[in-house]
Amino acid sequence: MDWEGIVRDDGPEVWRAAYRLLGNEADADECFQEAFAAALEFSRRNQPVRHWRAFLIRLASAKAIDRLRQRISRQAREAPGAIVNVLADDRPNSRPSDQAEQAEQSARLRLALTHLPPKQADAFCLHCLEGYSYREVAEQLGASVDDVGVLLHRARAALRERIAWIISSEAGRSLNRIESPSSTDEVSK
Repeated sequence: MDWEGIVRDDGPEVWRAAYRLLGNEADADECFQEAFAAALEFSRRNQPVRHWRAFLIRLASAKAIDRLRQRISRQAREAPGAIVNVLADDRPNSRPSDQAEQAEQSARLRLALTHLPPKQADAFCLHCLEGYSYREVAEQLGASVDDVGVLLHRARAALRERIAWIISSEAGRSLNRIESPSSTDEVSK
């Protein structure tokens, strides 16, 4: 097994997959290392892998989603009832307003992805974020191409629903802040 070649050729894509989900370099580094450690352990059991890049991206995506779930759980314990902010994307854009909008959308997607069943999340990440074909996703998941279509359909529907809920919750919180007078307003009356 040529691990140096695999790390050299596939490593950058694997790291980007983790970073795209997490939006944080340190967390992406840890997921990258965990994915390669899991792949090494998998290869020691003489399990065949047809496409190392896709396999490693799948492992890194699963590790990243697990890390997001842990982050959300921790933040929910620290601030019960609050909508959890899952880290804004720190990639620069040309305009601050574009960067802010992209960060909000990325955070919503990250949060929504944590609520998908693992196989749906894997299918979504491989196809929609990494650009793998249905056939390639099917090979990685050990599923039929038709099953991948169903997984993606369900994932997209669940993500749309969850993101809509997140947006309405955010709007509700903003409205409550506008409608609720602050303590200084009441004192000045």
